[in-house]
Amino acid sequence: MPDFSGVGSAWTEGRDMDFINRFVDQPMLQGASRILEIWHERSQRSPDELAPLWNLLVISALFAASWWIMPGPAGLLAAGALVMLSFPHLLKLLKGPQRGDYDARAYRAMAASAIKKRETEWTVRVLVLMISACLPMLARGGDHAGELFVIGAGLWFVLTVPANAYLAAAEPPRPRDGDSVFTRRRLMAAA
Repeated sequence: MPDFSGVGSAWTEGRDMDFINRFVDQPMLQGASRILEIWHERSQRSPDELAPLWNLLVISALFAASWWIMPGPAGLLAAGALVMLSFPHLLKLLKGPQRGDYDARAYRAMAASAIKKRETEWTVRVLVLMISACLPMLARGGDHAGELFVIGAGLWFVLTVPANAYLAAAEPPRPRDGDSVFTRRRLMAAA
């Protein structure tokens, strides 16, 4: 039995992962970082509050669509499932930090967590993106209500899970708490 373990591996070794990291993962992380920065600048709230708010917006849209598309017991079941999905996000927003609680300490903690997630979970993020691309194709079945439920679950997954993964791994924005180093950098960038 010939050994083909070395054939072609020297040329392709690491190139596929570099391509995925450079052209898929890094642009998604940079986009998520920019979104967190815009969120923090406009709302003056902690970047931690964006992911639960996004999840609640997606769940609200799916809730409205379920009542519109599936009346009766199937719609009630779907609405109940969506309400249960919204509880953890509502609790996180209600118990989360209030305006002004995002300071240098919170920034350092979020940055350390983001670095850890960026370095250790990049394969999970790419896998979630691939699953999100393939999931809507699995919505065929014989039962109309079941098809709609799978489509709704697929939409929920596609719209929330990759966003949560990339928002958690993105570089958080610097706080505007009067830090002279941050203010000086901002003034130099504006000039």
